[in-house]
Amino acid sequence: MSEPNINIIFISIEGNTRSFVNGLQDYAKTQHAADESNPLITLKEVSEQTDFAIETKPYFAFVPTYLDGGNGVDNGVKELMTNVLGEYLNYDQNPRLCLGVVGSGNRNFNEQYCLTARRYAEQLDTDLIADYELRGTSVDTERVYNVMKERLAAYNRQ
Repeated sequence: MSEPNINIIFISIEGNTRSFVNGLQDYAKTQHAADESNPLITLKEVSEQTDFAIETKPYFAFVPTYLDGGNGVDNGVKELMTNVLGEYLNYDQNPRLCLGVVGSGNRNFNEQYCLTARRYAEQLDTDLIADYELRGTSVDTERVYNVMKERLAAYNRQ
């Protein structure tokens, strides 16, 4: 019997996150074909046009970093462009089903690298379970998939 799907909710402004999660979905199909106990991935992209819904299955949130103003550490931060994702994830009972946040960003931004994802994880009372830079690499894809697979399996054992 195969595991339930890994559900991902994400936002993609410049296409990097979409590219990464599509690659993850392809990787999951390959893994599932080799061993059906490996879960497939279901994607839900949130945008300004998305109607809010109450999630009924556990999910992982993928959050890119877009900030404007401040350094994000000691002189403030202004969230930029991902606010609709935050509102969606915090809608009704949705926070309770978030199994973890995966962040992306540019390491050149030092302390601001994945800052938005860290903030979302705190707001959702969950963990930042993985990160990757920009569009990620094949190594990132395998690593993130395995972290999500293990986290989902642990959740299902509860």
